[in-house]
Amino acid sequence: MHEANVIVHGAETPRSVRRPAPPADLASDRPWLASYPAGVPAEIDVAGLGTLVGLFETSVAAFADRPAMLCFGSTMTYATLGQQARDLAAWLQGQGLAKGDRVAIMLPNVPAYAVAIFGVLLAGGTVVNTNPLYTPREFAQQINDSGARILIVLENFGATVAAALPDVKLDRVALVGPGDGLGLKGQVINLASRHVRKAVPPFQLPEGLAVPFTSVLRRGRSLPRASARVEPEDLAFLQYTGGTTGIAKAAMLSHRNIMANVEQSQLWFNSKDPSIRRCAVTALPLYHIFALTACFFQFMRNGGSCLLIPNPRDCDGMVKTLSRTRFTHLMGVNTLFNVLINHPKIGTIDFSHLDFVVGGGTAVQRAVAERWKALTGNTIIEGYGLSETSPVVCVNPRGMRDFSGTIGFPLPSTEVSIRDLSGQVVSVGQPGEICVRGPQVMRGYWNRPEETARAMTADGFFRTGDVAVMQADGQFRIVDRMKDMILVSGFNVYPNEVEDVLAAHPAVLECAVVGAPSEETGEMVVAHIVLKDSSVSTDAIRAHARTQLTGYKVPRRVILHDTLPKTNVGKVLRRMLRDETPPA
Repeated sequence: MHEANVIVHGAETPRSVRRPAPPADLASDRPWLASYPAGVPAEIDVAGLGTLVGLFETSVAAFADRPAMLCFGSTMTYATLGQQARDLAAWLQGQGLAKGDRVAIMLPNVPAYAVAIFGVLLAGGTVVNTNPLYTPREFAQQINDSGARILIVLENFGATVAAALPDVKLDRVALVGPGDGLGLKGQVINLASRHVRKAVPPFQLPEGLAVPFTSVLRRGRSLPRASARVEPEDLAFLQYTGGTTGIAKAAMLSHRNIMANVEQSQLWFNSKDPSIRRCAVTALPLYHIFALTACFFQFMRNGGSCLLIPNPRDCDGMVKTLSRTRFTHLMGVNTLFNVLINHPKIGTIDFSHLDFVVGGGTAVQRAVAERWKALTGNTIIEGYGLSETSPVVCVNPRGMRDFSGTIGFPLPSTEVSIRDLSGQVVSVGQPGEICVRGPQVMRGYWNRPEETARAMTADGFFRTGDVAVMQADGQFRIVDRMKDMILVSGFNVYPNEVEDVLAAHPAVLECAVVGAPSEETGEMVVAHIVLKDSSVSTDAIRAHARTQLTGYKVPRRVILHDTLPKTNVGKVLRRMLRDETPPA
């Protein structure tokens, strides 16, 4: 029997584990295939996928005059992206970057992000996506764990780097202006940004360490660039997990992993035709795997463009941008959809050109999805994935008329198995852990062989830590995170179910449900809520829950907030709320 194709890193030397061969009768082993949309194959050609470098070279040559990035009312064409990425690659090699060396990118959604990603990959490096809102401690932890010695960072966050320098070793820091790559208008944007940031505490980096990104590109243009001879199994990204359930780890994603997921998704959505001009609203940060694959690489492959939203927390600014731009695709999380439908100027946005809308990252609440459909006329197509799976595992078909509440079907060449704690496959309709096997599954966790071993089953499936049920037609329905489950008097309570009910109350803007210790029941259900209408009482919220939930699922306590803590992607941090919830 073949074993899973997973590579586990020790200090520097990988070891390979072979993947088991798929069963001969795919239809009996994968009931979802019978429900596949017409024209979607059961398998993809993994051997013919190529690399992200090949994707870049092909797209730049084929779509030179098309817009690749739209931001601040300006456009970066594929030709400009191609030239600047090659200049950056040459500069990186001139700094001694060898194949496989890691380069950290610490940027919001600005045009230079696209240049940075492709520049690092062209040079043969591995991208370490880094959240620009990290504290100095978090930043230092990720730099030290990854071993990155070169950093590309927005100058706005230079103070974080300066504060972390005593604890990290960096050889070069390239300081990016928000308008870099946008020509003369970009220079104006940079000047305006620096004027606004006069109130930001100044920072100072050691002489010779930092260099402006514009200077990097100028110097790189005069340097030779050697072919890095990138192979499909080479590491493309160290993609750190969100850390919402604990210490962040880096998933090792190869060129083949990402290319496989792009191919799987484009076949599923029938979106490989390069003659169609596509524009994806990219409000989710590109350092998050959802936006990286679903917005960036998906659309780069066939000549589409990304409408970059540098700061989605500026909802007024985002709505103004959307109202001025024709876009065809939108990928978001529940929080983004909720913010938009509650914005007073949502009526200024033209949603008539949308091809489809995809929701992921966290469960989309039915109340949000239904109001979204009523206001925009578009159904949210929910999917499911993780950093470790590049990310997409399952997704609903395009063209669905109504929100399903499921995560749909596994993509081509993807096996999903629902298993109990002992690793045994459970019956249809029974809850268990989602386990995934496919070409998009990571090579392992960087420098964490023990963590990798714990995450993989003996037959090569990745254990996600999420609970779901498989329906008879092969669709999957998420129940919750295993770590978020609440045990009340021996009964399992899944926060997603309770949150879905609470979110349907007209006075509830946001909600999150966690468990808290209880002497009486072991744990109790606690709801953290942001209200639209402050006159509504917590007793009224609990009364609403009692009409739709059995007694032990009804929140024993309702705690009101002005806002809920979230990751920069918009996931509510249940862990933080759990830590802040006092016992009964």
